[in-house]
Amino acid sequence: MRRTLILALGTFAVGTDAFILAGFLPDLAAGLEVSVATAGLAVTVFAAAYALGSPVLATVTARVPRRVLLVSALLVLALANLGSALAPTFSLLLATRIVAAVGAAAFTPNAGAVASALVRPEARARALAVVVGGLTIATALGVPLGDVLGQWLGWRAALVGVAVLCVLAAAGVAAWVPFVPGSPRVPLATRMSVLGNRTVALVLPLTVLGMGAAYVVYAYAVPALGALGISAATTAWMLCLYGVGAVAGNLCSGYATDRWGATRVLTIGYLAMAAALGIMGVLAATGTHAPLLVGVLAVVWGAASWCQTPAQQHRLIDAAPQESGLVVALNASCIYLGIGAGTVLGGFASGHGTTVMFATGAAVAVLALFYLRVTAAATRA
Repeated sequence: MRRTLILALGTFAVGTDAFILAGFLPDLAAGLEVSVATAGLAVTVFAAAYALGSPVLATVTARVPRRVLLVSALLVLALANLGSALAPTFSLLLATRIVAAVGAAAFTPNAGAVASALVRPEARARALAVVVGGLTIATALGVPLGDVLGQWLGWRAALVGVAVLCVLAAAGVAAWVPFVPGSPRVPLATRMSVLGNRTVALVLPLTVLGMGAAYVVYAYAVPALGALGISAATTAWMLCLYGVGAVAGNLCSGYATDRWGATRVLTIGYLAMAAALGIMGVLAATGTHAPLLVGVLAVVWGAASWCQTPAQQHRLIDAAPQESGLVVALNASCIYLGIGAGTVLGGFASGHGTTVMFATGAAVAVLALFYLRVTAAATRA
């Protein structure tokens, strides 16, 4: 159990690094003398580099012993965060975010594989749940932590804190995770051949659309909430409510998918996301300040955003049960592609006002729902 918890600490560090920037995006923009929309590219390049680099890294590092790979990945992530903290220009910050994504993409999939290898077969699901739990908790806490630390210590100190967390996780992995050999190298073309499965090819774009809808606003959550009358002191609490919704949505989705099917769960999720973002847009347009309502909407928004993953994984595994590990990895890449695309779209929309940004997020959620309904019959899920 201790080994699994150490791996979960690593995934928490990776997840925090991925999500924390949104918590101090305005301060980062001011510090590096760029617009908030431009600063959002720091989230975009991380997401894009993770998505594109993950399958390549899986191929290149296949034969590397897992403990060596995990420790190296966390140290790369630590150094990249120190580089981000010290970056004198925005261009250098973007370069360090790409390096950070390389470390993250090397760590996360292998942490799950090692956790599975270290326990009895009947305990594998629990071990995976603990490791993935690190990412889920980071989803809940990453942005509010960034917001609080950014206010107290500044955004550079917050990134140094993430680097320290990565070093601690690396030390734990080195000390307590035993030797696990690498795997046979599988050519990249072979890994990607599963995309020839028609159902897989139809399901994966929905992940990009759904996560894109969530991140049109999420990456700019601090200024967006400010436009709804949420004070700086209250913003972290609102972001925590989003995180609570994200954790609850992720947990409930698995149960609901088994009981009612993935298509119904996703339909409810996209409707809820569109409604939550649409109502926030109305509040912004009318200048209405209703903190309690915003808190409820934040929970719904978080739940709708993260109820997608279990349902989508279920559809993909049903479509290609013999390639379950690969399709789940491809889905993770699509999650990050969606994050990157949504952040770019949100940056463009923010230039036209917060109302337009909320409306754009709601519109992409409706587009995701339309795509789901059109392709549901073909995918039989």
